[in-house]
Amino acid sequence: MQVEVITDRERWNRFVESQATGNITQTWEWAELGSHLGTQALRLGAVEDGELRGALLVIIEKAPVVGQPYLYAPRGPVCDDPTSPALAALLDHTRALARTHGAFMLKLEPNVPDGDQAWLDALRRLSLRRNPFATHPRRSWALDITPDEQTLLANMKEKWRYNVRLAGRKGVTVRATLAEADIATFYTLYRETADRDGIFIHERRHYDDFLRLYGERDAATLLLAEVEGQPIAALIVARCGPVATYMFGASSNRERNRMPNHLLQWTAIRWAREHGCRLYDFRAIAETLEPGEDMYSLYTYKQGFGGFSLFTLETHDLVFQPAVYWAYMRALRMKRWMVRRRQARAARQHATRTTMPASS
Repeated sequence: MQVEVITDRERWNRFVESQATGNITQTWEWAELGSHLGTQALRLGAVEDGELRGALLVIIEKAPVVGQPYLYAPRGPVCDDPTSPALAALLDHTRALARTHGAFMLKLEPNVPDGDQAWLDALRRLSLRRNPFATHPRRSWALDITPDEQTLLANMKEKWRYNVRLAGRKGVTVRATLAEADIATFYTLYRETADRDGIFIHERRHYDDFLRLYGERDAATLLLAEVEGQPIAALIVARCGPVATYMFGASSNRERNRMPNHLLQWTAIRWAREHGCRLYDFRAIAETLEPGEDMYSLYTYKQGFGGFSLFTLETHDLVFQPAVYWAYMRALRMKRWMVRRRQARAARQHATRTTMPASS
């Protein structure tokens, strides 16, 4: 078993998309997205008899606070059999890579269901340790889109099905596009969304690059919702093998009563079906499905379309520099404590406002 840097885009994507552990964040194009962010990436392949047996897209990041580089495999590695020598070979290769770049750890977040004992045993044998602080949210909402469209609509909550149809009756139209002017429109809507909801977004170039790279092979599209030619909402969907993923969504503060987002999601589901996908991934929801938890509102929205929760294996780290790793974990724990403290304070303030009697 040899580990090579893979330079053939088609060969890489064909393997990633053929594996159950494959994910959009391990595709060839994902490595290209970090170029304007100053990050490096390598595509490592475990090769036997000329065939890929395992793949690992590794991004070289810099950890905040400690300021040291580390290796990160978003939803990697891609290797359906954790007992395969391919997995051991890939991880062994990262040790040399870490020395070259001065990285203090390798962070893995496998695209594997939580509690998969074969994977847990393999990662333990390979000296990885569990890390409770995930980079990618572990829980997402997914929908089996193999039934016919009437069945999919019937399986939605009544209000969601009504809103899909209401948008059309209220004059909302949706079109797929990769035009530069439409991407600029998406970004304007996305900035409006970020200002309203307090979310982080990248510079426009990130989304330009995403749609250009994936659009070149018909693996992504921008869906634009309009009323009388005026854009009011947008969505970017991408696919990896049998899975289509809702990547980004944006909406204006105007015309929200026309329910464009419901129609956009339905159009994205139909696009996924037309491209041979079997699963539609709505992406992140609350890790703990209880009211008050972070991203719980995303859960209540997404589950209205029907479907089920997916919960992936926790983050695992391969440590190369224990002292730096200790400082890094200490910083993460402090950050988590501060976030929890702010959330508790906000919850108390909200409870106080809602229970105070109205002034006369």
